[in-house]
Amino acid sequence: MAHKVFVAGATGAIGAALTPLLIEAGYKVFGSTRRAERAKQLEAAGVVPVVVDVFDANALRDALCFIAPLSVIHQLTDLPAGLDPARMAEAVRNNARIRDEGTRNLIAAAIAAGSNRLIAQSIAWAYRLGATPYDETSPLDVDAEGARGISVRGVAALERQVLEAASLNGTVLRYGQIYGPGTGADTPKGSSPLHVEAAAYAALLALQQGAAGVYNIAQDDAEVTSAKAKRELRWRASLRRVARV
Repeated sequence: MAHKVFVAGATGAIGAALTPLLIEAGYKVFGSTRRAERAKQLEAAGVVPVVVDVFDANALRDALCFIAPLSVIHQLTDLPAGLDPARMAEAVRNNARIRDEGTRNLIAAAIAAGSNRLIAQSIAWAYRLGATPYDETSPLDVDAEGARGISVRGVAALERQVLEAASLNGTVLRYGQIYGPGTGADTPKGSSPLHVEAAAYAALLALQQGAAGVYNIAQDDAEVTSAKAKRELRWRASLRRVARV
């Protein structure tokens, strides 16, 4: 029987890049969306669609218990199209809620369903100001003020829950600022850029390697070091679906 994987946020930028990789690798992929009109998009990609809202804890638990996935991959975000500046303040709050309450609901559902593997998306630009490059042991900037503080504390809540979840082998991928198809950015940006397909490969490799813990995932010119991911996951920032190098 094929290894079942539930991808929460399968229609997002990273989720959409990840699902074909999982299918090509032989996994049976179930993908969530909260918008029913996106179900056909998932079906066309070979994904079994699951229309569910991560904030509906009961419906989410019922869905995962019915599927019984061995592994769950958390790629949920709530970002406006094109990263519209006028809506980013709201997005910061929404993302923090997903990372805290949404993660809590997803973990509870995964445990109820008998899953034993959880891989979750985090961010690589949440470190407290200090000497660079930042590695995975560098402290997060949880005392920051304003929007940054909301984001970093949401990230910290997500990571703590994933790494401490009973019966789940948890992995946190601290992604750099993604660019590429579906991201709203065509070229590298930010202090720790990362192509969306390389981000997707990191999740696939984490699943295949069974590696637990925290990993920075960003290009070599980033202010963070991804040496641990290169060493333990065999990940490279140059990975693409078409040209695997």
